[in-house]
Amino acid sequence: MYNLHSHTFLSDGDLLPSEVAVRYQNKGYRIIAITDHADYSNIKQIAKSIIEFCHRWPKNSGIKVLPGVELTHLPPEQFKPLAALARKEGIKIIIAHGETPVEPVAKGTNRFSLLADIDILAHPGLISDADAKLAAKRGIFLEITSRHGHRQTNVHVVKQARKFGAKLILNNDSHSPQDIISPQKLIQAGKDCGLTQSEIIKIYHNLKEFLARKER
Repeated sequence: MYNLHSHTFLSDGDLLPSEVAVRYQNKGYRIIAITDHADYSNIKQIAKSIIEFCHRWPKNSGIKVLPGVELTHLPPEQFKPLAALARKEGIKIIIAHGETPVEPVAKGTNRFSLLADIDILAHPGLISDADAKLAAKRGIFLEITSRHGHRQTNVHVVKQARKFGAKLILNNDSHSPQDIISPQKLIQAGKDCGLTQSEIIKIYHNLKEFLARKER
């Protein structure tokens, strides 16, 4: 099982990267990404710390940890250069903090981030037809999240993904120990917003292909 959206105290999480990894492993996950919040003030430090941690994480631990960032609350025009910088620094998983209705996210964030080199648009809120279509065209995952607040638009995101053929991903967006739910509960979060069993199987098939490309 996979979760590609988690935070540590390198940004606004409560736990060390090692404790995040151990807690996810204890819940039954096999691959996670640590994706702490980043902007121009900290992206180089975050990338260096997370990459160093992932490089030194034991290969025989039972869980693989990928280095990521979540580009968060940026002026929309900064997504493209910061995503490029993250790739240059060696980041594998790039998330954009989408236009969730529960935070004051700049208008145009969804569109500008989808034009950048990102992998996942997190909690994209009431994503428009045009932006859902762009996500499908560019192969960028739209996130279905179990996180409180952000999850209130999951049903809309599912509807838009179906309409335009965009790929979906199930993520925890964990910040604290109680956010680290079991894979079964994460799947249930997907079912709660209307995903069918076959759609969930397809999500994990697409994710497996995506991660295989990342490891080449």
